[in-house]
Amino acid sequence: MTELDLPDLLGRFRHAGRVDWIGIRPARLAPLTALTEAQAVAGLGLEGDHYAAAAAAGRRQVGRRKRQVTLIQAEHLAALGALLGEPPIAPARLRRNLVVGGLNLLALKDRRFRIGDAVLEMTGLAHPCSRMEQELGPGGYNAMRGHGGITAAVVVSGCFALGAAVEPLDSD
Repeated sequence: MTELDLPDLLGRFRHAGRVDWIGIRPARLAPLTALTEAQAVAGLGLEGDHYAAAAAAGRRQVGRRKRQVTLIQAEHLAALGALLGEPPIAPARLRRNLVVGGLNLLALKDRRFRIGDAVLEMTGLAHPCSRMEQELGPGGYNAMRGHGGITAAVVVSGCFALGAAVEPLDSD
């Protein structure tokens, strides 16, 4: 077998991931509403989410890329529960839009990826906020560090549903 260089290694994925959970927040501090499908809107975020609504209404700059959609790995729900001495954490408690299983989200750095008909691009890490301490109890903030997931921007609008494949696209 020939040795692969770093760019080749970064472009190799065993398989696509999948959407295990979808949630939106209709208002800034509101609880998340679980959905079976969602519409991603380019430059805004997920339809019905407070972030997309604020951008569409002009309260937030349209196309602001940092945090249109937040994603967390399904595998981290059990890790967070273990760190807190609890069972796996329910997705709605973590205030992320999507739970993705079967794919290391950090491997999407500097990449675009397809979910259903939508194309997103990783924009950074989703660091925990002080609300994690309130939601998860003492130590919740620190438990989330390194397990908070990623942020993404919607590059191409499209629909997706639970079970949709999360497929990294070529980095070209």
